[in-house]
Amino acid sequence: MNQKTKGLLGMILSFTLLLTGCSAPPVNTDSSKDKLNIVATTTMLADLTAVIGGERVTVNGLMGPGIDPHLYQASAGDVSLMQKADVVVYNGLHLEGKMGEIFENLSSQGPAVICIEKGLDESMLLAWENDNSIHDPHIWFDVSLWKDAAKTVAKGLAESDPTGKADYEANLDAYLKELDETDAYIRSRAAELPESQRVLVTAHDAFQYFGKAYGFEVRGLQGISTDAEAGTADVSDLANFIVERQIKAIFVESSVPPKTIEALQAAVKAKGFDVSIGGELYSDSLGDAESEADTYVLTVKANIDTIVDALK
Repeated sequence: MNQKTKGLLGMILSFTLLLTGCSAPPVNTDSSKDKLNIVATTTMLADLTAVIGGERVTVNGLMGPGIDPHLYQASAGDVSLMQKADVVVYNGLHLEGKMGEIFENLSSQGPAVICIEKGLDESMLLAWENDNSIHDPHIWFDVSLWKDAAKTVAKGLAESDPTGKADYEANLDAYLKELDETDAYIRSRAAELPESQRVLVTAHDAFQYFGKAYGFEVRGLQGISTDAEAGTADVSDLANFIVERQIKAIFVESSVPPKTIEALQAAVKAKGFDVSIGGELYSDSLGDAESEADTYVLTVKANIDTIVDALK
C-alpha cells in the first residue's frame, strides 16, 4: 500500500468515526501471546467463542448488551480491532447488515474469518419475510441451530490453531450436552401452556425460529430487521389480532426501544381490551452481568421463563 493510499484510508476511517460517534469497543486486556486473539460481533457469538475456545483464546466483543446488530455501524476502532485479530467471528445472514463490505475485505487483510451462516443447513433456514432468497438471521433462538453454530466455531478455531484441536473438541462436546439440557428445559416450560395460549407478540419479528422449534405462533410489530418502522396500520392490525385472540401479554425487547410495544398496548386498550406488558425479552443480544442472563444459556432460559409466566 503506497503512502497516498494509506493517507486516504486514514481519512476514511476518521470520517467513519465521526459519523458513528461510537467509542472504541471494549478490549480484553489479556496480552498473552500464546492465545488466539478473537473478535466476535454480537454478545451471543462472543459467549459461544469463549466457551469453545476456553483457555486458548481471548475474545473481544464488538457489540455490548442491548446493542442492535441490525443498525450497528462499525467505528474506525472496530475496523482496526478486526484487522489486528487472528480470527473474526460473525453471524452473517445480513444480521450485521451495515458491516457486509468490511467482512468481504477482512479475509484478504490477515485474520481468519468464521461465518456462522456457512455452517448451517440452508433447508433449516426460514425466509426473510416473503423473500425466499434471503433468510431470517435470528438462528440462535432454535437451540438445535445454535449447536450447529458451536460446531462451526470449533472447526474454525481448530483450523487456525491445530495444536488446540483436542481442547476445542472437548469443549464442544461438553457444550453440546449443556445445550441439549437447555433445549429440554425450554420444551418443558413451553408445555406448561396450552397450545391456544402459545402466542408471542414482540417488538420486531425476531422469534420465528423460536416459534417453529417450540410451538409458538409469533407476531412481530416491526419486520425481521429493526431498520423497518411499524406504521399505524401495522399497529391497528396487530391490536385487532390481540383483541380477537384475547392475548394476555405482549413483550418488549432489550435491544429495541419500548415505545412501539407501548403504542400497541394503548391501541389495544382503545379497542376495549387490556393486554399487559409481560416483561422484557432478550432478542438481539444477551443480558448484562447484573441481569444474571449474560450467557446464551441463561438468556434463552430467562426468555422462556418470562414468556410462560406472563401468558399463563
